[in-house]
Amino acid sequence: MEKIGIIDLGSNSARLVIVQMFGDGHFMVEDELKESVRLGQDMDRDGFLKPQRIAETIKTLKMFKRLCDASGVGQIVAVATAAVRRAKNQRSFLDEIQATCGIRIDVLSQEEEAALVYRGVINSMDVPKGIILEIGGGSTKVIYYNRRSVINFATLAFGAVTLTDLFADDGTPEEQTAKIEEFFTEQFKKIEWLSEVDPDTQMIGVGGSFRNLYKINRIIRKYPMNTVHNYQFTTEDFISVYDMVRVLDVEKRKRIRGLSPVRADIMPAALAIIKSFTDYLHIESFTISGYGLREGIMFNMAVPMTLERPISDVLGYSLNTLVKYYGCNEKHVEHVVHLAIQLFKQLRVLHKFPRVYLKVLKIAASLHDCGLRVRYYNHQKHSRYMIINSGICGATHREIVLAAFVAGCHRKEDLSPSDWNRYKDIVTDEDMEVVKKLGVLLRIAECLDRSGLGMVKGLNCDVLGDSVIMKTELAGDAALEIRQAMNASGEFKRAFKKNLEIL
Repeated sequence: MEKIGIIDLGSNSARLVIVQMFGDGHFMVEDELKESVRLGQDMDRDGFLKPQRIAETIKTLKMFKRLCDASGVGQIVAVATAAVRRAKNQRSFLDEIQATCGIRIDVLSQEEEAALVYRGVINSMDVPKGIILEIGGGSTKVIYYNRRSVINFATLAFGAVTLTDLFADDGTPEEQTAKIEEFFTEQFKKIEWLSEVDPDTQMIGVGGSFRNLYKINRIIRKYPMNTVHNYQFTTEDFISVYDMVRVLDVEKRKRIRGLSPVRADIMPAALAIIKSFTDYLHIESFTISGYGLREGIMFNMAVPMTLERPISDVLGYSLNTLVKYYGCNEKHVEHVVHLAIQLFKQLRVLHKFPRVYLKVLKIAASLHDCGLRVRYYNHQKHSRYMIINSGICGATHREIVLAAFVAGCHRKEDLSPSDWNRYKDIVTDEDMEVVKKLGVLLRIAECLDRSGLGMVKGLNCDVLGDSVIMKTELAGDAALEIRQAMNASGEFKRAFKKNLEIL
């Protein structure tokens, strides 16, 4: 396995991500470091990067290099975006970094930057038609895609840092944001194709300002999941946060829980961009992506085919990555998933669940044993916690929570009301019955591969009167598997009101 370091030098912050490459098309972030360097600050006066900002950036990059060396990073990929792209002293700045830090930085074009942001999003989210709004320190990108292909994109030469500088003398914070809204609405009007975006297109927010927005709202809502990726935001909730932030001065903003103090001065400008965008396109809700430019680079390096076309099965790819990372028995996982899907389909007459719950069962079956990484005893409880906190791509927060509780039932029905109530903003009381039924199916599927040897190749289920007859297709002696599966007959009867027989 190889480690790479990815450095993203933006107009507001510099970020280092250390990534472990598995060598078979999968990767996992191992470490991360972020510093606010404000490289683009005061650039609009004359187009030059300022000496103080350059010094701060070089100091940060030296620190990044030391961490990479200490972590055994074999390759560093460093890119710069809007501020460096526009800087008149770009060449001398890059040469100084190469000489003092030993890091070569590639300056991304607008097209390259938009492509990487798009790849980070499209390979991590199951959103067939979307419009991405990415707010940086020195620029704002709008990317419109459908059927996993980019239709149009635009880059506006204004971001949270540059707008904050531009409107710094225009009255109170509230007056400044009002002017930024008006200014940015005019910028959006200049993007001709923006008025032709389909009304059913889903907005996706990318960047540090969106992540901070999530953190603020999570605290306000007391939201139980600490996962920014795929977080659903209503415009009503957004306006509530915006109205709170925009009337405060910088010192008061720094005391807002969830808002990074180093972002407190530029946050109103970022929120004003979002407000003008949602108003202009009449957007009622949006989704926040935790993946963007840096992840686009990761996908390019780990899965080169994404340079040509996106990953077709985002959820499957994400689950396979986690199975490998947690060291699960891949053959056992594959077989349990296969058996669980058969049970779901063949017993649909009993459970009557729509297809979306098959997705929940697939997540639970794929990661039911990941808790073994912690400890064998009660590993189903560890699996539940790990699934909720694994950052699964291609699934909603609700699907992830349901899958976690289903996996938590794969050894026995284990649904603590106190644990369940923690997620009452995501799941309902009716969902508990769903979890119980899917949990029984997963338990039976797992038991039918108890030895991990694939002795039960398939199933044929008949629902006859008050009984369900499961006929097994065998590859050898499956006495252990059938005996273990029959131990779930009591839970099966409670869930489905049918007796269970396995032949």
